[in-house]
Amino acid sequence: SSGINAEYGVDGEEYYVEKEGERGAFYCVLDTGLSRTSSGARIFGVLKGAVDGGLDIPHSSKRFPGYNTETDENNAAAHRARILGEHISSYMQTLLDDDEDAYKRQFATYKKEGIMPDMIEGMYTKAHAAIRADPSPAAKKEKPEGYKPKSYRRPRMSIQQRKGRVAQQKAAFLALH
Repeated sequence: SSGINAEYGVDGEEYYVEKEGERGAFYCVLDTGLSRTSSGARIFGVLKGAVDGGLDIPHSSKRFPGYNTETDENNAAAHRARILGEHISSYMQTLLDDDEDAYKRQFATYKKEGIMPDMIEGMYTKAHAAIRADPSPAAKKEKPEGYKPKSYRRPRMSIQQRKGRVAQQKAAFLALH
């Protein structure tokens, strides 16, 4: 079975890259670091994308969205729905029906772009197609001449400045007491 169907659409099924000749898929190990590894967590969405992209990462589908522990089966349709943002679409629709202010607050950017709940799946499908067409990352913007990143650190003071600051603090303290 394949996670990517014949037209490069998402179907949510398990997908493994077959070994061709002497070379197989690039072997990796998922290091979650300090991330929570509860079932259905985002890190497993990343894992699914990496495996579907052709990496050989040892894993179990038990952690993917749509896995039912009672029947011990993975529901590919539920996983596909998650990949294509149907949970976002249903949440948007719920807020739109129940609480207009919360919808405006939470989905202000979507509203500004004219994205409605029924357009989410198409938006994700179009994004997947664009990534497949050109997977290279976007070029970074040039920083303007003389750009200096914002720093929140206090500049280092000379010994005279530090002694003067201590003298000021002493004087202020003594004036209060």
